[in-house]
Amino acid sequence: MKQFVVVLGALSFVVYWLAGNKISTFNVGTKLGTEFYSKDSETGTTSVKSLPTTTTTIDTTPVVTHVATPEHVKAIYMSSWVAGTPSVRERLIKLIDETELNAVVIDVKDNTGVLSWDGRIRDLDELLNELHAKNIYVIARIAAFQDPAYVKQYPEQAVFNSTAGKIWRDRKGEPWVDTGSKAMWEYLVEIGKEAHARGFDELNFDYIRFPTDGDLKAMRYPISQERGLTDKRGIVKEFYTYLHDQFVPLGIPISGDLFGIIATNSNETKTLGQDLGDALIAFDYVSLMVYPSHFYSGTAGYTNPAAHPGEIITYSTLGAIDIAVATASSTNVASGTLIAKLRPWYQDFDMGATYTKEMVRAQITAGEKLGIRSWMLWDPANRYTPEALYGQ
Repeated sequence: MKQFVVVLGALSFVVYWLAGNKISTFNVGTKLGTEFYSKDSETGTTSVKSLPTTTTTIDTTPVVTHVATPEHVKAIYMSSWVAGTPSVRERLIKLIDETELNAVVIDVKDNTGVLSWDGRIRDLDELLNELHAKNIYVIARIAAFQDPAYVKQYPEQAVFNSTAGKIWRDRKGEPWVDTGSKAMWEYLVEIGKEAHARGFDELNFDYIRFPTDGDLKAMRYPISQERGLTDKRGIVKEFYTYLHDQFVPLGIPISGDLFGIIATNSNETKTLGQDLGDALIAFDYVSLMVYPSHFYSGTAGYTNPAAHPGEIITYSTLGAIDIAVATASSTNVASGTLIAKLRPWYQDFDMGATYTKEMVRAQITAGEKLGIRSWMLWDPANRYTPEALYGQ
């Protein structure tokens, strides 16, 4: 206590001297930094004055991190329903942890139009942090032009049924947005940017095409107009280019899902609007959905393509490589650069055949033999075959 008095006295003397023998001050211990007493040496009066205070603002904004794209992506698909259920998704995270897998594709907007962060995945930030802590690459799946929620809000942008005089619907009764809708393009980009800002490492666009089933002859396009009937490829190509121009300058990786059939049958482009060469130029990665069950009977000489997964993957991959080489030649891009963009979806679900571990692995092996070392497994039920995968 004596030391405190001595120090306090010394400080008072210094202040007294600095003030020209006019003002003496001392801080009040319980109010240190907020007020002080001052005594006028001539009048002997004492007053209390406030000191200026400073406010420290602590930024509580979550720190968003990103994982670099692996040299060879090996992913599984996780629906938003599974991703939003911790007790269920942990099984898939464990599968990634214990096998050669290093990435996961998670719905951000599925084909219902619902955004996952609007209630589907309530702990999205925590999930992304957990995945990144395990060095898992996280891809945001964005279903594009099949979007009932968007159509409900903007019916004037929906594909129209000229026969029935109302909104057109596919075989499942789902409406589609006119692929030429620039407003929809902007909306998809907004979703993509927000997904990346939240921590997704890559944006994967699905349903990037025109509708392919239902009463196709009755379809009319309120925005695309006649081009929707005669130049589907041109419209889809413009959309691909738009995505490229929006995201590539920002350094955000983008990929596109395309029907696997276009690797071997160019006639399908007239209906879909999808062209593999166009996609290879615009996207960082192109994911052909080469599910053997989805190929026509007679493909590569097989009555039931689903029963011959390795052979169908070889057949379709050779077709894709030929298109990549031809595109490279016509655009002065190295063929190896475009081939490296091929990252197919393989089948891990029962359709056309009961898929065993050997059948799942046969697809991976067939692709690897042709130099395709990145791949993704699809099962809408998210029940994958661990035995088909190698350990870490």
